[in-house]
Amino acid sequence: MPEAESSPARRRTALLAVGALAAATAVTAGVLSVGGSGGSGHRAAADGLRHTTVQIAATGCGRGWTHPEPGRQVFELHNTSGAAAEVYLTDPATSAVYGEVEGLAPGTVRPLRVTLGDGSYAFRCLPDDADAVTGPTVRVTGGSVKSGPAAVPVSQQDLIPPTLAYQKWIQARTVELAKRTDALRDAVRRGDLAAARAAWLPAHLVYERMGAAYGTFGDADAEIDGTTGGLSGGVHDPDFAGFHRLEYGLWHGESAAGLRGPADRLAKAVHALRDGWPGQRMDPADVGLRAHEILENTVQFELTGRTDYGSGSNLATARANLDGTRVLLGYLRPLLRTRDTGLTALDSWLDRTQHTLDSFRRGGTWTPLSELTRGQRERADADLGELVERLADVATLTDVRRTA
Repeated sequence: MPEAESSPARRRTALLAVGALAAATAVTAGVLSVGGSGGSGHRAAADGLRHTTVQIAATGCGRGWTHPEPGRQVFELHNTSGAAAEVYLTDPATSAVYGEVEGLAPGTVRPLRVTLGDGSYAFRCLPDDADAVTGPTVRVTGGSVKSGPAAVPVSQQDLIPPTLAYQKWIQARTVELAKRTDALRDAVRRGDLAAARAAWLPAHLVYERMGAAYGTFGDADAEIDGTTGGLSGGVHDPDFAGFHRLEYGLWHGESAAGLRGPADRLAKAVHALRDGWPGQRMDPADVGLRAHEILENTVQFELTGRTDYGSGSNLATARANLDGTRVLLGYLRPLLRTRDTGLTALDSWLDRTQHTLDSFRRGGTWTPLSELTRGQRERADADLGELVERLADVATLTDVRRTA
């Protein structure tokens, strides 16, 4: 599976269902319970929302929120310290987070938009190279709306069991991949190119279902599933290797003799991956992000046809990527079930996208992208695009955050 030109940085969905752990290094500085409006630091704005300026610093964290009110509103977070900081708006009883701002530079102001119902809240300030500080607890009363989404975060320890279980699943896939790749290589060796073309897609799809592990594969990924991206010689470059190199040859009339070298090279790389995988360790902090990136790459590379070297199988690859996403979500589901209020809707979009992709298959043949109608193309783009957006919340919820 090709990687994006610039690896996506760890991203967080702004102001959604994220949190900090319950451990705090500062004492909650009292409780405020104030009704009404107005007061210093509060103002109306052109957007029609109430804006409140809140101080972010090791001393005075949360200062300025003196007249709490329910509803949709904006906190203008002003970093008055000399260091960059992260800021969370939390439920002080559970440490669930309603909103966050990362990388708030010294002297700068950034908005935090939230919807608050009745309840208790506290800002948590985490300056760089300093202990976390929790500001005063503020009680909001008299509201007629519910608070926006919030969730208690996962810890590194929480992510270890699903990561280990997923690694075991990958180990079984590497065995399957080796068997399928051997069949492809053997067909090339005996000169049966029709059989080789028939064996190519099943082998390739096994690899495409392993999407969350690509970051751990390292250089093996280029040897197994590399593209011509960045290669000056294009399809004729000696570094062009793996499934796509064979795909190009099998669907562009190359001889069996000419394809024996690439087939042997692919099989060697796959066997090395299989044999070396038990010694690899995936980073638990990355698994939620991978659940989002698998289909993000699908939209970027498969739905654009950038990885089609003759077989016309991009939609089959997209379906395999969807399978891989489901597998990883299955291992993460125990953590998501109590944190992701949109999990049911996410499952519905997974089903909808699967149905859309399956409609492009007739028996054992997948429709090439170029043969889709405009309506079919728009439906595939829309469904996968929506699914990628929803999976961004999974990356957010499983992102391990600093707490002290």
